[in-house]
Amino acid sequence: MTALSLILPSTEGRGSVGSCSLNSLVVLLVLGLLGYWSINTYSTWRRLRHISGPRSAGFSKWWMLRNTLGGSMHLALKAACEAHDHLARIAPNTLVTDDPEVIKRQWAVRSKYTKSDWYDAVRFDPSRDNIISLRDDEQHNALRAKMAAGYAGKENEGLEHGIDRGIVAFIEMIERKYVSEGAIYRPMDLARKSQYLTLDIIGDLAFGKDFGHLAEDKDVFEYIDQTEASMPVMMLVGVFPVLARIARSRLLRRFMPSENDPHGFGKFIGVAKQVVADRLLAKDPERNDMLASFLRHGLTREEAEGEALVNIIAGSDTTATAIRTTMLYLMSSPQAYRKLAHEVRTAAAQGRLSSPITDEEARNLPYLQAVIKEGLRVFPPVTGLMPTVVPPGGDVIRGVPVPEGTEIGWSAFGVQHNKEVYGIDAETFRPERWLDVKDEEQLRSMTSTWELVFKYGKWQCLGKTVALMELNKVFVEILRRYDFGLLNPPSPWNSFSAGIFIQSELWVKVTRV
Repeated sequence: MTALSLILPSTEGRGSVGSCSLNSLVVLLVLGLLGYWSINTYSTWRRLRHISGPRSAGFSKWWMLRNTLGGSMHLALKAACEAHDHLARIAPNTLVTDDPEVIKRQWAVRSKYTKSDWYDAVRFDPSRDNIISLRDDEQHNALRAKMAAGYAGKENEGLEHGIDRGIVAFIEMIERKYVSEGAIYRPMDLARKSQYLTLDIIGDLAFGKDFGHLAEDKDVFEYIDQTEASMPVMMLVGVFPVLARIARSRLLRRFMPSENDPHGFGKFIGVAKQVVADRLLAKDPERNDMLASFLRHGLTREEAEGEALVNIIAGSDTTATAIRTTMLYLMSSPQAYRKLAHEVRTAAAQGRLSSPITDEEARNLPYLQAVIKEGLRVFPPVTGLMPTVVPPGGDVIRGVPVPEGTEIGWSAFGVQHNKEVYGIDAETFRPERWLDVKDEEQLRSMTSTWELVFKYGKWQCLGKTVALMELNKVFVEILRRYDFGLLNPPSPWNSFSAGIFIQSELWVKVTRV
């Protein structure tokens, strides 16, 4: 042994000692993270431990994720409310209710409840908010005030005529390709054709020209196919809103829809930008349509582009669902079908109906109005959770204290199938309930609850007038000319809930009256 070896420390085994130290650090880090997660999970569970709900919902979002991706969230929310006395915990910081009075209070004009980050998932254009996704109440109210006149038709003289043009094109498509006569058999997918109708109407109203779906009888920009294909991602973002913020980052934005896309929603972004640019360049003061009203009331170029996109998604998908589902319930309810057909055909034979029927004439057909209400009630087209945030100081809901910062959503099917409001047969499609009710107070309760289909108060749907006008016309115009029959009654369609509904394969046989 040399003198030097006595002075310097030995290096033998140093690698194994360093490796052990690193492993110890990793273990400590993992244990620390698990400890933090456990404490955080416990504290989150503890603040709402007094509110019952599905098993595991207090500790994770697994229950929400499973039902969302399964396409049955609307039914799961309804069942949770029924099982837990109208207020259920469905995630660590999320509740759901089917009590219409609670929902009205939360959505009221002067309510201090605000939108939760769930609304980040409905930011259709990744670069900006829209009237639905905007969470700041003051900004939302200012934008809403600029748009109200255009939706209401007060400054849009062509609103009803635009809908009429779409209805006429729809009838022409049916007449041209889908009427079965004798040995000629021409089945029609009413699910797909209904969306062609609503897309073209929205195109006419929002852009001044339809998209050509009905004329060409096809998904012109592959919007429907690509929207359906992207639904799993949108649903995932609805459960985990943080993903929406990540997706809007500069790194991932190039994977989002773009105006340069040749098809799908990106194509509509490009169309919206071009139409708005052309309109601003033309500066036509005589133009009276929805876009002209928006611009006249101060919408910026970017805001106008964004709201045109909202029209496409919120305006076409939901109204198409209302048409499909109401027709399915009518075809499955022979007595209701016969009553509506008789009312329409009798009024037409007596010369009481224009062609196309006017909105005013339609509102004077009582059974038609009952059918429209009942169709929207028994199968509401929008079933997203749409949670709001409990304001500072907390709240008491149905006698239960709820701390501030808690999110509370609604069960659309639970609200609209409420037996205390609509009677013991609330699950049943029965238009007569709207005509047979004798008690004025009960009718007011039914009507105010039904109106929640279009939201309420400060967040009421601006497109309500347009949607009801479309429904007032379409059922009359098809039933005055044709009879419809289901081709496969045991399995009439494919229907998948994604907050809005993805529906297809509603095959019908159309014959002339």
